[in-house]
Amino acid sequence: MALPPPLRQHPPGPLARRSLLLGTAAWCMCAAGCSNEAKSSSPAGTSSSPGSHTTAVAASSPGPELPAAVVWQPGPGEIEPAAKLAAVRLVEALGTWPAGQGGGRAAAARGAALGIPSTLASQLAGQAGSLMPTAEAAVVRVIDAQYGGILSDTASVLVVCDQPTRTGRTVRPGGTTVDVRLSRTSSGWGVTALHLASPGPPGALDEAAREVFAQSRIELPPASAADIRSGAVHDSVLHAMLQLAGTYRLSVSVVRSGHPLDVFGTNRPSDHPLGRAFDVWRIDGHPVVDPATSRTLITEFMRAAATAGSYNVGGPVQLAGGATANQFFSDDTHHDHVHIGFTM
Repeated sequence: MALPPPLRQHPPGPLARRSLLLGTAAWCMCAAGCSNEAKSSSPAGTSSSPGSHTTAVAASSPGPELPAAVVWQPGPGEIEPAAKLAAVRLVEALGTWPAGQGGGRAAAARGAALGIPSTLASQLAGQAGSLMPTAEAAVVRVIDAQYGGILSDTASVLVVCDQPTRTGRTVRPGGTTVDVRLSRTSSGWGVTALHLASPGPPGALDEAAREVFAQSRIELPPASAADIRSGAVHDSVLHAMLQLAGTYRLSVSVVRSGHPLDVFGTNRPSDHPLGRAFDVWRIDGHPVVDPATSRTLITEFMRAAATAGSYNVGGPVQLAGGATANQFFSDDTHHDHVHIGFTM
């Protein structure tokens, strides 16, 4: 029998031990239910990168197999990898189950297995909403984990994921974005609350939305695609995506739903819930957070976003020379993505 796959870059302390246990458990599921030919894979629209580590995990019950799970790992360049790991591990645990292990009680038990107190684990399972759809089996495949905000002792981590589900012999695509709130204590980062994306029902697509969906150089995760289908995203956002896609391949993380309502740590409304902003976590296949990604690529992309009409472009690099004093900004929250906002 093969050895379990190594998990990279564990922070010290209890979180590292919990992450190792979860990764080993995922390997054990694979050893019990996968064929000897099981292969690693990444979610549709993504590729393996320094910010991910893939482990094949197939359904062990009869019926069609769900796609392989992806055990997400922070890559180099992360400011607080332990915060992201705590958020991702809980989302993976709540949203992944084999046949017969669905429902809130089993989800709470999976959360408690991570070391979360049982009462809090039950509360978090109760907040999981669309992360726990009615299905016999499900698997969460994290596409990206980015900051919705990070301060010295509190954080918001936006966990963007695919979530295929199986009922009977039917496998259905799915996915969501979870705004995971955390606080830092003497023992490390711990999850305190979950806020699920709520894109709203689909509506008629206008021309710009149809062009975005037809553009292969724009990669949209499930919640962002649903935001656009809802009709609640301003055309300024869609036109900017299309303009940028003329030069770059852009991997979008968040558009409208699944983002904090206010700029984190303030009472200023964010442009995201208003449908006037989008975030990009990867440019031409290169994660923004990765130190190996060219700073020139990132700065040119940020300037191109301003040219596309954004009044507020944030990223890991502080740029000068904007049309206004505040057109470009940089902070820890935007160390891992480029924010592109509009006034209307």
